[in-house]
Amino acid sequence: MTVKLIKTQLNYFDQKINALAFLPDPSVEIKKGMAVFTHGYTSHKASILNWPTRLVEEGMPALIFDLPGHYLGGFSEVDSFDTFKTETPKLFLQGLEVLKQLFIENFPLNEHFLDDPEMSYIFGGHSLGAMMSLYAIDLEQAKAIKASSICVGLGLPPEGVTHIFDTPFYKSTLVIRGQLVSPNLDPKKVFPWIKEAKEKMTISGHKVHFITGKDDLVVGEDGTERMAKILSDHGNEVSVEKPTKLPHHQPELAAGQVKKYLKKQGIL
Repeated sequence: MTVKLIKTQLNYFDQKINALAFLPDPSVEIKKGMAVFTHGYTSHKASILNWPTRLVEEGMPALIFDLPGHYLGGFSEVDSFDTFKTETPKLFLQGLEVLKQLFIENFPLNEHFLDDPEMSYIFGGHSLGAMMSLYAIDLEQAKAIKASSICVGLGLPPEGVTHIFDTPFYKSTLVIRGQLVSPNLDPKKVFPWIKEAKEKMTISGHKVHFITGKDDLVVGEDGTERMAKILSDHGNEVSVEKPTKLPHHQPELAAGQVKKYLKKQGIL
């Protein structure tokens, strides 16, 4: 027997969003945990492929999905940015339901895990995907199962400092990157909202773990700590990890930290 990858899809209004479910080798110990992850702006689910790979090798089912309107993952369109902001977090819950159903079909003898109070549910992502995971864990259904979040490459730069998004070099890259997303996800809409949303984040009562590289130029030197403080001040249980090498454009390098964190939590 071996690890099984299952192609599946999530519903975003009348469109289909591509996803991949990862189910463990039945010969290993199946862990009482499930994870759902997504990627960052203009990217796709393959950028975090080794996150679920590391987890499923340890016996933990996981699922990764493409964000709506991101052409590297599929040619879906976003009709409204406001709708994207409110509906995308719900895809984590939908992805979890899909993963649960596939788990039941493939591990019928372990179906009782889903009713076990020790079952852990993790939502997470990279950059924009991490932001969406924070909103996802604050949904009522996620609160009911005490879902927690792993945020890779997410932080808030200080006021008055020129953010890398505003530098000529970064803006030049958006000539291409801006065409990799649906027009309603244009950088001129997305970037200002991300900054404002971070500053006004008011979720509370959750467990959140940040993983940001010391060499992440997008987040900046203390951007994650600033974001962590905002969440901590609102009553969240927050932890921060700063690996030496994890540049913003290489989220795959966070796989080891994701695995280590879940081991430390006793989930793996």
